[in-house]
Amino acid sequence: MSTLKQCGCSASFALTKGMLGWSLAAVDSEGRVRAVFLGETRTELREALTKRFPRETWREVDAGPAQRAVVAVNRVIDAPTATLATGLRLAPVGTPFQQRVWSELRALRVGETVTYAELSRRAGCPRAVRAVAQACGANPIAVLIPCHRVIAASGALSGYRWGVERKAALLEREGVDLALRAGANQT
Repeated sequence: MSTLKQCGCSASFALTKGMLGWSLAAVDSEGRVRAVFLGETRTELREALTKRFPRETWREVDAGPAQRAVVAVNRVIDAPTATLATGLRLAPVGTPFQQRVWSELRALRVGETVTYAELSRRAGCPRAVRAVAQACGANPIAVLIPCHRVIAASGALSGYRWGVERKAALLEREGVDLALRAGANQT
């Protein structure tokens, strides 16, 4: 049973449109961010939230912690160095292994990329490259837990739950020269 249901708490979410499309931020009753999703439509994001947390009851709001969170997410997208200034408390739900991977992702600096293999080494499981990729795919908090900073060993941009185009846009906003990276891998 979910933590929210056990304590009788309520959870809320807010939506806003930004440079990468729609963003959704969902928070628990203590104001901790449980999810950040990116997508093309409000409906798509509402459905993704319900699918990710099927036992939760969510209410859409236009003020309060959820609204502050979604505004902060768009601020980070617009100005990636704002990540440190968000003041948001993150509470992603995942396995202990996923939590380790997500913790390593949060340690990455703006503009720093890492391969799946390197991330698996940093998470203490050097042979678990595929499991690390799955943990990145299961990350419920886009942008703030920066799984977009993980790239293939070749330097190519590979799978991103919110679309490779968004991944490229996020990295470019962080100052990663994708053309230079692609050129270096062709030699």
